[in-house]
Amino acid sequence: MKLAFIGLGVMGFPMAGFLAKAGHEVTVYNRTQSTAQRWVDTYSGKMATTPALAATGADMVFTCVGNDDDLRSVVLGEHGALSAMNPATILCDHTTASADVARELEKLCEAQGVGFVDAPVSGGQAGAENGILTIMVGGKQQTFDLVKPVISNYARCAELIGDIGSGQLAKMVNQICIAGLVQGLSEGIHFAKNANLDVQKVIDVISKGAAQSWQMENRYQAMIDNQYEFGFAVDWMRKDLGIALNEARNNDSSLPVTALVDQFYGEVQGIGGARWDTSSLHARLENHKKK
Repeated sequence: MKLAFIGLGVMGFPMAGFLAKAGHEVTVYNRTQSTAQRWVDTYSGKMATTPALAATGADMVFTCVGNDDDLRSVVLGEHGALSAMNPATILCDHTTASADVARELEKLCEAQGVGFVDAPVSGGQAGAENGILTIMVGGKQQTFDLVKPVISNYARCAELIGDIGSGQLAKMVNQICIAGLVQGLSEGIHFAKNANLDVQKVIDVISKGAAQSWQMENRYQAMIDNQYEFGFAVDWMRKDLGIALNEARNNDSSLPVTALVDQFYGEVQGIGGARWDTSSLHARLENHKKK
């Protein structure tokens, strides 16, 4: 197929690469053109200077950018991808954004005869690089059926959750659950250190019981070593939690733990951890200990 991929961050770069390696003809666009050139040098695809040029003639267009405004900037307007998309083509958005912007774009796509799905991803940079992402999708069944074989090139699980916006709402649930888990793990390791326990032995034991989680298996060592220079950045997690907390106000959900952890991540930003990964909640506890 002829595909366009817009947004080559730590997630989009390898995701687009899997499409190229699967034999699709991929044209990429990235705001920083040197990144697009590096992608072309790595995967032998093509690059375009605007989203519209990338989308011209494409059967499907994929977006993976930062937030609602970034998404609008690459999809809408004279140079946006939608302006160049033909009827019966599909726009698949992998951005973690609001359910509102998903519904907004779906209406605009529908008016043009273009299919649309909101399809945020989970699994982090490692999941993208290894092609084992989990993708939560909102949209029509017939559109999802066409998209799924393509996105399966970089996903181990891709499921249709419901109507447009459902993918974004499911991603909010994902981030809500992660927030509490990472804080609990941070507190546990912080406590173990202060109790002069062998933290490695403790994790080896409790990870085989009810406390086991993906976060424990993949993030405990970073907390022990106080090394946070990888993974999903605090700035992005706060953006995601902000979206979830805003939606919670709209649907009358009570998220006290999520709101508290969001504040804790604000403290992490305050000690210079804006680009640290999310396991740096532990750094906040260690910083308080020093005081």
